[in-house]
Amino acid sequence: MTLQPFKFGLAAGLTSGLLWILCSLLVYLLPAFMMAISGHMIHMEIATLGWHLTLAGVFWGLVGWFVSALLFGWLLAAIYNSLR
Repeated sequence: MTLQPFKFGLAAGLTSGLLWILCSLLVYLLPAFMMAISGHMIHMEIATLGWHLTLAGVFWGLVGWFVSALLFGWLLAAIYNSLR
């Protein structure tokens, strides 16, 4: 099976973008819960740090995650295809 690197990358970027929006929404709606979960995920006590959630920050985070995931997905598919 051959993967189409751009389509695979685009799928990864879109998936990452959707997860970023969901995460941002959860931070907005349940900030204390998400702070606790985030701390557990990185094995740190971060509850005293607090969130800094802005619309611009959500947008630029979305762009950053989308582009990063797209490039990662493209590279992953390209490497996968070269191993055939």
